[in-house]
Amino acid sequence: MEIFRIFVVEDDVFYGQLLKRHLELNPDNEVHHLKTGNDCLQSMHLQPSMISLDYRLPDISGMEVLKKLHADYPDIPVIIVSGQEDINTAVDLLKEGAYDYFVKDDNTKDRLWNAANKVKENFNLKKELIELKSEITKKYEFSKIIKGNSSAIKHIFTLMEKAAKSNITVSVSGETGTGKELVAKAIHYNSPQSKHRFVGINVSAIPKELIESEMFGHEKGAFTGAAARRIGKFELANKGTLFLDEIAEMDINMQTKLLRVLQEKEITRVGGNSEIKVDPRIIVATNKKLKEEVKKGNFREDLYYRLLGLPIELPPLRQRENDILILAKYFADQFCKDNGFDNKEFSQEAKRKLIKYPYPGNVRELRAIIELSVVLADGNIIDESHINFNSSDTLSDFIIEDMTLAEYERKIIKYFLEKNDNNVVLTAKRLGIGKSTIYRLLKEKEL
Repeated sequence: MEIFRIFVVEDDVFYGQLLKRHLELNPDNEVHHLKTGNDCLQSMHLQPSMISLDYRLPDISGMEVLKKLHADYPDIPVIIVSGQEDINTAVDLLKEGAYDYFVKDDNTKDRLWNAANKVKENFNLKKELIELKSEITKKYEFSKIIKGNSSAIKHIFTLMEKAAKSNITVSVSGETGTGKELVAKAIHYNSPQSKHRFVGINVSAIPKELIESEMFGHEKGAFTGAAARRIGKFELANKGTLFLDEIAEMDINMQTKLLRVLQEKEITRVGGNSEIKVDPRIIVATNKKLKEEVKKGNFREDLYYRLLGLPIELPPLRQRENDILILAKYFADQFCKDNGFDNKEFSQEAKRKLIKYPYPGNVRELRAIIELSVVLADGNIIDESHINFNSSDTLSDFIIEDMTLAEYERKIIKYFLEKNDNNVVLTAKRLGIGKSTIYRLLKEKEL
């Protein structure tokens, strides 16, 4: 266990040694007996974990020493030990930042022992919390949660780094399965808000009748079934990060209430009257284009601009160059490690098959495909027969329809145009046809 260093600042040599010897009964304690206030201040380079400070010292008063310690070392607990009991003095010392106030008597050494154990317990908890947060931060390093070296992903890294340096609202958009929540968590755990909670809520998963209570909380008896007070997501995320997933699905009436909260930075629980100050960092996500939802009247324009902040649009997997193979290798290695398998390699045919597929489910779908391929492969090689695409949103669905070849051609081109956000160049490249073919069909309104 790490050494727990204690300063006993006491000008009475006999009494100081008595406290020192008693505290040293715990071998984890390293106790230093100092006789003056200046001795204490000049020894702070030793970084004590706790200080027992006599109120009456020959050179500087205990109050003056306490003020200097609290100003320069606010995290170090200081316990005042005084020969006289004075309530007013005790109150003043506690206001000034003293951890506790003891009167010298027969029980002082035991009270100091108990206080040291309590401080040590808190010290160890804080240390564990710091280590845990450090591990979480490492887990959410940008390059660890998003694999790839495509230009599109490098641009996303740049935006995430900018977002993490401030408390600006972030709006993350992208198709389903592109990793919007992972991006939100990575921004949070690499930002100043990481000292506080990351709280997520999927707006589309909560009935509109309950969303207000879920976000703002409710008081006991506010409605049928409200048996006790409940703290809402905004309060839980105060000073931290509140992640609102599928924000485009929020009811228009709730949008009005959300806008007010964002403007006033205060909430009122359902059934309550008190206004509660809240200030979480907001990150929203959607797989829809919010601007289009505004035009359709489904989303408030003023809320849209309030939430826009720093927009981060995650590219679909089909637009990420060679990242497909990088991700495939990562998912395969991770799945093998988690299940005690030997690492497996992809054959060239398997790689070609993986690259050609459009991945309507994006990274999430690729992961499922790779994990299945690892299970299906008997040896150390994953070949094309182990790669199974079972998405219901693939070109194989077209075959069941009774159409002419020309109609199939138009449907296939339309399919890839939609998947590529109407990018004619990318669609032509993917299908191996000329751009002029697509432009002609568009001009003739065949698509």
